Amino acid sequence: MSVTPEDVVQIAHLARLEIAENELDTVVERFGRILELVDELQAVDVSDTAPMSNPHDDIQRLRPDVVSRGDNREALQSAAPAVEEGYFLVPKVID
Repeated sequence: MSVTPEDVVQIAHLARLEIAENELDTVVERFGRILELVDELQAVDVSDTAPMSNPHDDIQRLRPDVVSRGDNREALQSAAPAVEEGYFLVPKVID
């Protein structure tokens, strides 16, 4: 696949990048080499290759959901400056 300077300028515009005029030829050449590499990778026959393992394929072993501490709300709220019906009261921050 050949890349033209106009293609690179358009892509740079879409990506909100500025490419200096004196660097345009270098960027076009590098872009072309990248696309050639992608073409080479796509040409490789991988039909007999098994997919790589993925950590998301395994089932996560979760610990049992067991209460480890009892309800100590009253002890925690005893130090609070203001409590109402089991909730901490805080000053209003947004009008």
